[in-house]
Amino acid sequence: MQKREKNNTLPVAVAWLVAGLVLIVLAWMAPVNLKSVTPALLGAAGENTPHVAAFGQQRLDSEKLGAASLILEAARLVDDPGAPALERGIQNIAARRPEWVPWGGWDPFLDPLVKDNAARTESTPVLTFFITEKARRSLRDFLSNSRSIGVQTILQTREIQGTTRFVPANRAGGEALDAVILLTALLYQSENLSPALQRELRALAETAFADGQMGALETFCLDLLSLGKRLNWMQLCELMRVSGGARTIGEFAQLTRVASDNLPLIYTAALFSGSADNVADYLMEFGKQGLADLRLALADGQGAVQLLLRNRAPVNHAAGPSLNAAAEFALLNPRGALIAKYAAFFAGAFCLFHALELFIAGITYVTTAGGATARVRLPPPRLRSGLLAAMIALFLVFASEPFLIKSPPPSEFKFKLFMPVLAFDQPDSPIVQVPVTTAMLDQATILSIGIFALLQIAVYVICLLKIRSIARQPLPPLLKLRLMENEENLFDAGLYVGIAGTATALVLQVLGYIHANLLAAYSSNLFGILCVALVKIRHVRNYKRQLIIESQGGGGGQPPVESRPPVESQPPVGDADAKPATTNF
Repeated sequence: MQKREKNNTLPVAVAWLVAGLVLIVLAWMAPVNLKSVTPALLGAAGENTPHVAAFGQQRLDSEKLGAASLILEAARLVDDPGAPALERGIQNIAARRPEWVPWGGWDPFLDPLVKDNAARTESTPVLTFFITEKARRSLRDFLSNSRSIGVQTILQTREIQGTTRFVPANRAGGEALDAVILLTALLYQSENLSPALQRELRALAETAFADGQMGALETFCLDLLSLGKRLNWMQLCELMRVSGGARTIGEFAQLTRVASDNLPLIYTAALFSGSADNVADYLMEFGKQGLADLRLALADGQGAVQLLLRNRAPVNHAAGPSLNAAAEFALLNPRGALIAKYAAFFAGAFCLFHALELFIAGITYVTTAGGATARVRLPPPRLRSGLLAAMIALFLVFASEPFLIKSPPPSEFKFKLFMPVLAFDQPDSPIVQVPVTTAMLDQATILSIGIFALLQIAVYVICLLKIRSIARQPLPPLLKLRLMENEENLFDAGLYVGIAGTATALVLQVLGYIHANLLAAYSSNLFGILCVALVKIRHVRNYKRQLIIESQGGGGGQPPVESRPPVESQPPVGDADAKPATTNF
């Protein structure tokens, strides 16, 4: 007779279980990721830093009325509570200096144009002033007296006949190119270009004049045309000061064409971060989702924008709540916080499996036979908590890092084709987006992988319990060996469950219930192979070896087979000294 006694190790096992759950929860709440940024970390970075409306007020105090107006629109888009105060400040300046409104501010280099356009009372794209013959003639006379080598070199490009997208500036219909060249020269003369952009434009102008072909300078002129048709003078100048090269100008021109409704957000982020290059690169990489992340960062403050662009990573919107102290620590020591998070995942998983080991190993059975009582404690199951903890910790890391094993979706702002324009009054060319497909790992896929992993863990534990059940039975080793062979189908159950999971996932993908992703389907097969390999190689094989040794007399169990008396030599059944017959399995 056999009965089970109370498990004395249960309190210890429960303590390990609780510790494991607490560690996993704390690790999950850590607001730090390898290839993404959490909203909590953005909030902590933006704390005590200027917000959009306050930054707009700074621009307004510097008499940058045009830049402050665009920043006001961005403040409204992110629901900044300081937007009404900024609006009142802009209205006050506009009422006191109405002549600033068309240009976005005051600049002494605009004197050749201001007098002829005094009647305008609203913000006006800067190229609107440059398109008339009278305005261009006034600018040429003004700039021709400049002693700047760069200005004179840029003006010389007006004589170049080798163009592919514009009509040459000195021909009929070349007003657009002439106006853009004069605008470039005026930006250079007024020192409204960043040093890097200034050097690059001078080199491009020298090369174009020497070759007699506009070349790369023509591409810059086309990009400046797009910006000059949307921004007033002061807005354009502020953008040029934070742009590091002609490539950035081209990317911003592309953004103004494909995301014109969000121009205030993009423009404000460039000035807010102090680098138009970083903003353009971020949006070109992450597209509309990156624009939404940038908007979230703008709502949190200047520090959040700088952190997002510095990490150049998307926002993990699936991240749960986090502790403020953890966010502050992650800001000060991001690498240490990431190591601590992954270590907590591993430690938590280890505690969970160690609790399972303690629970199974602590089971005691009381066996009664012939009036004698024996207590049998199950040997430790040796689940290899470290190996299993590493596997589960790896899964938790993947689950908490949605961008770790998937590339971001293709940017909607990239891979665009546009036809060249030849005249100023032509509308922007139609944009054609190149279709790009990519594999994405969404939350449904992560959930599917998690379910498959949990199923295989359940199969693994069931197999271990069956081995323990056979081990505790008071039977000869050879009979236990036969029982182990009888459970071969159970030990292969991981493969059956894995194949069934793969087939189910593929069917659901075909029917459209889950996102089409082969990773989710074949992960079930992979987990099944790992489960069966671990069960049969690590546990079944070792236990069968132990039983074979015991059956041959090497393990202190039954005597060797060859030393046992044959069946026909056994005493009669009725003999008092008779022993049960032994069958050789």
